[in-house]
Amino acid sequence: MMALLFSATQSFSYNPNPHLLTPYFSIFHSPFSTSFLATKTPKKLKKKRKKKESPRTKLVQTQANRIPHFERIVERDSHFKFLTRSKQFLSKQPEQVLRLDDAGKLYHELGFPRGRKVSRSIERHPLIFETYRHTDGKMWFGFTGFMEELLSEEQAIMDAMEMDRVDKVRKLLMMSANKCIPLSKIHHCRTLFGIPDDFRDRIVKYPNYFRIVVHDDGKRILELVNWDPLLAVSALEKEFMVDEEKAKRAFKFPVKYGKDLDLDIDDTRKLNLLNTLPLVSPYSDGSKLDVWTLEAEKYRVGVIHELLNLTLEKKASIHHIVEFKEEFCLTKHTYHMLLKQPRTFYLAGTEMNWVVFLKDAYDENGVLINKDPQVVFNEKLYEYAQMKEMEEGFHNSSMGNNVI
Repeated sequence: MMALLFSATQSFSYNPNPHLLTPYFSIFHSPFSTSFLATKTPKKLKKKRKKKESPRTKLVQTQANRIPHFERIVERDSHFKFLTRSKQFLSKQPEQVLRLDDAGKLYHELGFPRGRKVSRSIERHPLIFETYRHTDGKMWFGFTGFMEELLSEEQAIMDAMEMDRVDKVRKLLMMSANKCIPLSKIHHCRTLFGIPDDFRDRIVKYPNYFRIVVHDDGKRILELVNWDPLLAVSALEKEFMVDEEKAKRAFKFPVKYGKDLDLDIDDTRKLNLLNTLPLVSPYSDGSKLDVWTLEAEKYRVGVIHELLNLTLEKKASIHHIVEFKEEFCLTKHTYHMLLKQPRTFYLAGTEMNWVVFLKDAYDENGVLINKDPQVVFNEKLYEYAQMKEMEEGFHNSSMGNNVI
């Protein structure tokens, strides 16, 4: 027994650190296993979950499905946001000028990036905006003399197109559930339809079409006075009368049915009508439909189709569509509903900030087939906005080409 203890004690090696409680074992002389000294293998690292991309930045279309000319239009609108918003805001200011110190705080109203100097955005469009020092010693900015000429030209277009805009508003009211829409909503989306800024003052000239009702909360509601059956015909229904087969190919609503049905050609054609064109007029009362039925979805698709046809550029953003959600009986699933109809609609931008286009309204190069005079003016304005100085001969040729 003593010999065994002596043999064991001899196997201990010298411990240079007496404070350690665990002795060091000699790897050469110890007869005992030292496997317990092996370090434990680390636990397998958990696979990091791939962070889900935010709808704010995730693109609607994959790279393979993108249509470049529609995406470029979205980029163009973003590029000229300062131009369009500042044009609207300045036009309503006294003398159409604004103090630069005040403008620097109005990044949302003027459409320039928060945290940036507004002067940088002004300098991008020297033919449109200019800065000057007022008699009060402060810097102000406003329109150039050339831009004031353009605004007069635009006013002439608004005057010439007044009846067309009146009919657009009448059709919007006829599509709405209660044949009425708050004036503030129409005013907020006015540029979408080419409606002039002073439309609220112009409508008093048309008492046979419109009536303004003021609610107790002060909200002004525009109501339809008379129903016009000639206006209550959608662009889709007109197309159906001209080319029935083309109109039927515009949409597809998946409805499952057995493949083993023994049907003749006529019966099969009738059955397939369920999967095609929604002939539920957007001018019918959608509020009476059961929200989750196929008929209701056909109605909502038809409403969006007709809404886009009333716009200047046959496109609308999510913000415009949400504005009329209640009036047009739309649901929160509008985005997914439009994605299911790629034959007719194209969605561009991001999942949270998307724009929907009416594909047939554009040619293969992304150019509008039928251009409203206001669209022609806007395109010319964009050209001027990119110039640093007036190109020789461009002014006169552009003015001469504008047709109303």
